[in-house]
Amino acid sequence: MGPWRVMALLERETVLQDLAGHLTAATSGPGGMALVRGEAGIGKTTVVEHLVKLAGPQVRVLVGACDPLATPRLLGPLMDLAPGLGETVGTALREAVAGVGRPGEVFECLLADLGGCPSLLVFEDVHWADEATTDLLRYLARRLPTVPALVVATYRDDEIGRTHPLTALLGSLAGYRWVSRHTLKPLSRQAVTLLAAGHAVDAEELYQISVGNPFLVTEILATPAGQIPVTVHEAVAGRLARLSGPARGLTDVLAVLGHRASLPLVAGMLPDAEGGALEEAVAGGILRTDGLTIEFRHELTRLAVLEALPAARRLQVHRQVLAAMRSGSVASTDLALLADHAEAAGDETSVLEYAPAAAARAVALGAHREAAAQFSRALRYADGLPPGRQAALWEGHALACFLARRLEEAIASRRTAVEMRRALGDRQHEGEDLRWLSTMLWPDGHCSEAVDTGLEAVRILQELGPSAELARAYLNLSMLSVYDHKGAATTAAYAGKAMDMGGELSDPGLAIQARFHPAAARMLCEGRGREECERAVADAMAQDLQLDAGLLAMVMCWYLLLQRDNARAAAALQRSEAYCLEHELLTFLHCTKSFNSWRLLNEGSWNQATDATDEVLSHSLSPPIDRAIAYSVLGLVRARRGDPQVWPPLERAASLVDAACLRDTGIGWEARVEAAWLAGDDERVRTEAQHGLDALTEHTCPWLSGALACWIRRAGGTPPPVPAAEPFALELAGDATAAAGRWEGLGCPYDAAMARLWAGATELRQALADFERLGARPAVARARAVMRDRGVRPVRSGPRAATRANPYGLTNREMDVFKLLGDGLSDADIAARLCITPKTAGHHVGAVLAKLGVHTRYEAACHVNRPEQR
Repeated sequence: MGPWRVMALLERETVLQDLAGHLTAATSGPGGMALVRGEAGIGKTTVVEHLVKLAGPQVRVLVGACDPLATPRLLGPLMDLAPGLGETVGTALREAVAGVGRPGEVFECLLADLGGCPSLLVFEDVHWADEATTDLLRYLARRLPTVPALVVATYRDDEIGRTHPLTALLGSLAGYRWVSRHTLKPLSRQAVTLLAAGHAVDAEELYQISVGNPFLVTEILATPAGQIPVTVHEAVAGRLARLSGPARGLTDVLAVLGHRASLPLVAGMLPDAEGGALEEAVAGGILRTDGLTIEFRHELTRLAVLEALPAARRLQVHRQVLAAMRSGSVASTDLALLADHAEAAGDETSVLEYAPAAAARAVALGAHREAAAQFSRALRYADGLPPGRQAALWEGHALACFLARRLEEAIASRRTAVEMRRALGDRQHEGEDLRWLSTMLWPDGHCSEAVDTGLEAVRILQELGPSAELARAYLNLSMLSVYDHKGAATTAAYAGKAMDMGGELSDPGLAIQARFHPAAARMLCEGRGREECERAVADAMAQDLQLDAGLLAMVMCWYLLLQRDNARAAAALQRSEAYCLEHELLTFLHCTKSFNSWRLLNEGSWNQATDATDEVLSHSLSPPIDRAIAYSVLGLVRARRGDPQVWPPLERAASLVDAACLRDTGIGWEARVEAAWLAGDDERVRTEAQHGLDALTEHTCPWLSGALACWIRRAGGTPPPVPAAEPFALELAGDATAAAGRWEGLGCPYDAAMARLWAGATELRQALADFERLGARPAVARARAVMRDRGVRPVRSGPRAATRANPYGLTNREMDVFKLLGDGLSDADIAARLCITPKTAGHHVGAVLAKLGVHTRYEAACHVNRPEQR
């Protein structure tokens, strides 16, 4: 028995047994997903092959894989699986790939097909997956409990980082209990020694060179020479050297084609492929066959072959492949693959034929990263095209990049398109490009430029008369008026003009947004209009206007946070996240991350808020506006807890966006003011707050101006009369107790405690207790100072060391309650156990829930067994 056969189960039995158990459970319902990860050559495919053999005769087995192409095949694994699926799935897939069907319909058909019989689906090497395949896995993962199927996905965990597309998918699967994870580790020294037995090699040296990687061990042991090769390339080269010319030619072609290829395609290029050459390469351990598919046994082998090919030989093979794929009985409709080989073959004409078509198909499938890559490919060869076609490519690239969250590239491409349309005298497209540019500039932190660009778009399009483009340009100004707090009248005026221009057009999204934006402005400026906003969001969702619904659901979260309406913001964030996950609207989905950090800050869950900011800041594709909010939250958490390094994140937030954007977000400017107050710098508080009020002179937002006015008053100044939202207006009017009650109703305990500082002795003591419970050390110090000045006694000490050391700031008594929550006890039971009153127990339970950042006793109980709480 060869070493790989022995190795197949060596130190892999536990993982295989676990997977077999998942297969049995899933195929009898409910279904599940298993993620198998490990480095290249670690044995993922071998484990999966054994799992396939363990599947019973009643289980349908379907295996597909992703390929390491420069631009991945759209839904490549599903195309591999299609022959084993029902005709409904095949039809939907063909229509989607052809650009005439929806990807969502393919996903729905596949799910329905899986409900028909127990199935094992294998998606290999998903670290190479295209965006549509990633969306498919996300779609299936949420719904697998409804079908008798196990989906196994393998990937290389050493090739994905924080910004890899697969990382986002893995993060979204973290909360699904039916998703299991299995890691294949390198072989131990003992296992390598066992495999080396009978070979003229030094086992320890073999272990050191291979680092326990099964593939490397196998390749080294398969080398006939008695010495261990210096590199794996030499081990692979030794095998290749033993092949005949036709067999080596076959491996050359396959290395260029990718990890696997169609036998008919290869046979069309190499007449000997179906004869002795293929048998020789299979017998030599280089290739293997599966029906009408040929593939390398290991990707590392393919890479070694590819790297050894001279450049001239690669060019020749790519040209052969392109010619074969374009003609004859094996002609391919895989536009992405055709574009890939056309570029590698140096055929610019073919690149410009296939790359734009592949991009259009990717857009239809919602694979925006792949669409952007194909547009980029076409643009590399577009210099000889007519200017109008070049401009269209830049426009396509800009939109694809925008939807793929590559904002900087999107803006650069849209600017290029504007200049090209202007040079052509194409005013209609110039105006449309300016409108899109305006839309993109706001999340990039250039709020003033966004407004100016939006106005320019309207000016140009007005000269051409009524049009759909002009209607959308007015709608863009209406939206920006809400963002920029221009007031309800200005927002409504622009929305009315949008409807005047586009009222007779078949654009339901325009009509819904024209209702939403004025209502949102009234909500922020006048405290009314929220119900109309909610109806607009619901209507957009009901009509399946995915982009419009995703946008409105996302900005609704922001508007509620501007109003500090934490309870409603939590529900809105859940709705937005669920909808965007359901419809794979990742652009809007990721915007909710920074908003959620803000919500957690408001509710006093500061550890979780910091974790949420890290999720935003660690992703290189997070736009400046999201990063500015996250940095503001991070700086404010540090300031409130008395941690060091408060100002670096606040200054970083200010550097990412322009002053108008920092003001408009609703947290950036106020964070700086509050940080100065907590540091005891009242003069800076008054200066910064007045500067903010000056910037709001021509803007209307009582939630912004009211907050800044209160900070001036708290710092001993006299604020000017400005519009102020209810809780701020109450505090400014001297009714701090009522203001605190309003803040509590909004779910903002820290703000409630801050208002109580200016109330009577009882309220002041409550403020001190609340600040201590939250771990707000600087606010505790200022509260004590206020109490001393007013002669309020006694002044309590700050939180004990145990409370400060607790990761959630729980006191010893709260820890007792926390542990009893894990046992499922009621308030009465907790009271009896701790010899306290049920009312006191209820207060402790409420404090624990707030500090944990959860809303139910069940969620709190789930924290009890976490390692950090033991």
